Amino acid sequence: MSISSMGYSDRVWIRTATIVTFTLTIFVSASLLFFVQPLYAKLVLPKIGGAPAVWTTAMLFFQVVLIFGYLYAHLLTKWLPLRWQLLTHVLFWLTALTFLPLSTSESWSYDASQSTALQTLELFALGVGLPFAVLSANAPLLQAWYTRSGGPSADDPYFLYSASNVGSLLALLAFPLLADPFLGAREISYVWFVGFVVFGGLLIFCGMLAMQGARQTLVSTAAQTSSHGLSAKQIAVWIGVAFVPSSLMLSITTKVSTDLGSMPLIWVIPLAVYIMSFIVAFAKWERLTTAGLQVPTLLALACGAVLLSDTVRQEAAPIVILAYVPVLFVIALFAHRLLFELRPPAEHLTVFYIALSVGGALGGLFNSIIAPVAFSQEIEAQFTLILAAALFLLRPWTFSPRHITIACLASVPVLLVFGTIGNLDVLGHGLLRASAAFITLATVLWLFRDYALRIVAVIAVVMVPSFRATDGAMLQDRSFFGTHSVYSENGLRIYNNGTTTHGVQREEDYGRRPTPMSYYHPDGPMAQVITSEFGAQADQIGIVGLGIGALACYKKPSQTWAFFEIDAMVESVARNPALFSYLSECAPNSKTHLGDARIVLAQKEFEFDILVLDAYSSDAIPMHLVTKEAVQMYSDRLSSDGVLVFHISNRYYNLATPLARIAHSLGLHGAAHAHVVDDEALKQGAASSVVVIMSPDHSRIDSFLNQGNWVPLTADHKTPWTDDRANLLSALKW
Repeated sequence: MSISSMGYSDRVWIRTATIVTFTLTIFVSASLLFFVQPLYAKLVLPKIGGAPAVWTTAMLFFQVVLIFGYLYAHLLTKWLPLRWQLLTHVLFWLTALTFLPLSTSESWSYDASQSTALQTLELFALGVGLPFAVLSANAPLLQAWYTRSGGPSADDPYFLYSASNVGSLLALLAFPLLADPFLGAREISYVWFVGFVVFGGLLIFCGMLAMQGARQTLVSTAAQTSSHGLSAKQIAVWIGVAFVPSSLMLSITTKVSTDLGSMPLIWVIPLAVYIMSFIVAFAKWERLTTAGLQVPTLLALACGAVLLSDTVRQEAAPIVILAYVPVLFVIALFAHRLLFELRPPAEHLTVFYIALSVGGALGGLFNSIIAPVAFSQEIEAQFTLILAAALFLLRPWTFSPRHITIACLASVPVLLVFGTIGNLDVLGHGLLRASAAFITLATVLWLFRDYALRIVAVIAVVMVPSFRATDGAMLQDRSFFGTHSVYSENGLRIYNNGTTTHGVQREEDYGRRPTPMSYYHPDGPMAQVITSEFGAQADQIGIVGLGIGALACYKKPSQTWAFFEIDAMVESVARNPALFSYLSECAPNSKTHLGDARIVLAQKEFEFDILVLDAYSSDAIPMHLVTKEAVQMYSDRLSSDGVLVFHISNRYYNLATPLARIAHSLGLHGAAHAHVVDDEALKQGAASSVVVIMSPDHSRIDSFLNQGNWVPLTADHKTPWTDDRANLLSALKW
């Protein structure tokens, strides 16, 4: 029976069932799509490491696959009849089932000599590539099917994109708040597998509804097809606008995870805000326009300029994160609403979504691959904020290369004034430089009377100073794992990795055996362990986390020391005597094993009397290095009476309790020492530190407990962290 022969009530029921089924299917598909992103990223952490850039690179993978999914949907709808579209997509869905439940290949191993970014992309492609590709095609494909279904608003199916993004948002929030704290990664993988099977059934039902409705809508749809094609300029504008919120979201993710750690909740907050802006922007709210969003967007740009300047101290990181959220949301909402206002008719729907996915992927490519090579600092957020201001230049189809030329010419005097290009030290760093900047800004505003150009000029002038290298920096560079800077201050040579100081040396010590400083000063607990009677008799000592090699100056001539470092740039800094001399003076022949320490230690046979785990002091905690499986592997690399030393000084997390649970579960004995230095010691370059020690031999621990500064490590008998289940938020200092 055809739809035309049905009664009114039957037709209403069919139309209702159609819109409900399509909405539910696209909701489930998007939920699975975005749920799998933090899930698989968590699964691969023990394989690839926990640097913030791992998530950024994972996002690049997902964005690139999204392009292929959208392109596949476009070709499918343009070249195949509806029946064959359904059959082809169902066959790909059945093939994707063979990749489930999700897991990582046991034979895959990380190679420190190869590109970490490319290896991360490879790991994701092998494990989740096809299931993700199948899901990524559904947003445009199901919308295209809906236009053939005869359902309500079939001529303008973009409202389904909001339903898709609602599913994405709920999935992103559900993973860190519901799934991750209560279920292990393997259990979550099985739940996701069930969801993927359910989606397949809904997909088939949608295809059948589309084919049934196609007979009724074929003539009317053909009649409504626009004769106008798409211009390259239109597509380029879609791509450019989509690039801005994608790059800004990834930039903020990197900043937040550098300060608070790489974990699912930190990953998904910026992404959830980004998705929420899509939901609001693509809803059919006539009162929501880009014209009405101009003032909130200007305020967001101003707030972002302050946050990304040197005005905000890094110690305020949790508060800063809260401020980044509305900034990202408003700017992304403005960009995405602009895209909604520039959307094409329904027959060009798939091309539109391809352009959006390309813009998003270019944002990922810029942040993950291009920026670490092109820039010595993390300036992607500042750069993208300027581009966000440039969105005010954009009116429907009036974007011109002239705008780019004007912006480049206007930037030259600004860059000169702030010393980003050229050398204008004659301006100094005080009132004269500020006056020159003010005059330059006033000149730019006078020359460019256009309202939008003035906005771009102001944001550019405010942001440009942050592009400059640190004053007096002897080294300013970056790698896949973060930024690196070395500079002098008050007679001290300081090394910063990201926002964390990883080493200090007195400049007066150059040319002689230096005295370790900061956490490693002679009165600190780490020095106590290594210089103890047991430490002095130890033959083999391993250090995970090289830093500038300060601990090396406790090395005895008879001892063999080995260092483990994931970032090759850190080793180049530590071994350059022009920057730091700890290694060159105290342990020039010691070997550094490059790569993730857990992976390297597992791949080779080692036996240490003391193994120091100094990878937790950075605010970005590598979770895979502080699980039960990791500590078990460390203890397997100890001699029968060896000692593990965990340096866990951290601004935001207290790891003593999780380590105590792990020690108890493994039958290890432990002690902790929270060492606080006085003001005088601080002036001399010492720093307070927290250290935990463990050993299978209780007498080793007792020898430190008898000194009076150490306290026994006591467990609360809760479940220890494992690779499968670990909640970093439970260790947050409130």
